[in-house]
Amino acid sequence: MGMFEGKKGLILGVANDRSIAWAIAEKIMAEGGECGFTHLPDREDDDKKKNHRRVQKCFDKSANADKAKFLVPLNVQDDAQIAEVMKKAESEFGEIDFLLHSIAFADRADLTRDTVETSRAGFQMAMEISCYSLIAVANAARPILSTNSSVACMTYFGGEKCVPGYNVMGICKAALDATMRYLAYDLGPDGIRVNALSAGPLKTLAGSAAGVGEMLKMYQHVAPMSRNVTHEEVGNSGAFLLSDLSNGITGEILHIDAGYNAMGSPGRLTNMLAAK
Repeated sequence: MGMFEGKKGLILGVANDRSIAWAIAEKIMAEGGECGFTHLPDREDDDKKKNHRRVQKCFDKSANADKAKFLVPLNVQDDAQIAEVMKKAESEFGEIDFLLHSIAFADRADLTRDTVETSRAGFQMAMEISCYSLIAVANAARPILSTNSSVACMTYFGGEKCVPGYNVMGICKAALDATMRYLAYDLGPDGIRVNALSAGPLKTLAGSAAGVGEMLKMYQHVAPMSRNVTHEEVGNSGAFLLSDLSNGITGEILHIDAGYNAMGSPGRLTNMLAAK
């Protein structure tokens, strides 16, 4: 019997089979959990419905596709759409036991310029989608979240320390981290836990926009384990935070980065540079 047997929940923000959210969902479904999924809405002029098709392909290749109960679009800037997703979840599941928020966005122009040059409109959009959306979906899901349920969001070390190149998204993640802690306080009396996962760099759509290639090289040399993490490892950790195994944990950031966040210096990379 799997650790998610009889459990049901929402996975918000899968983009394709390389998404961290998909790695977490795969572990949940393999352990018996049932999931409802959302994807980024397709443009009205996109006859091929690319966003929908990318996620549908995940199901087509999964051995646990029978546990994927629905797939619907979600624009987190639209409260009506958020309400529709929760209505769909309630119709399908009644109550839900877990909710994964894996949603972030910033205009590429703002990501590639110095933080001091971030546009006002770009900042507002990035904060609304990447941070406020957690408040919006948690509030909308509150009536259907079961006692002893779990909410998790995806953050990154760039919200704790300055990571050049991460720029405005680092500010968004810092705000997301604080939001997570305040939601943990607000929802705690209802038996709802709220935590964040901070993964090391992985090859994902979001990672490509943040220059993940160079980060992978650096992490491999600096991290105590002298390697990068895998999708499977992050999937396992995310499933842990959404499961009953993490009862008693709330308001926390769980780092899955081979120990990179623990370092106060470049570590072994210093010796490598000195040797040159």
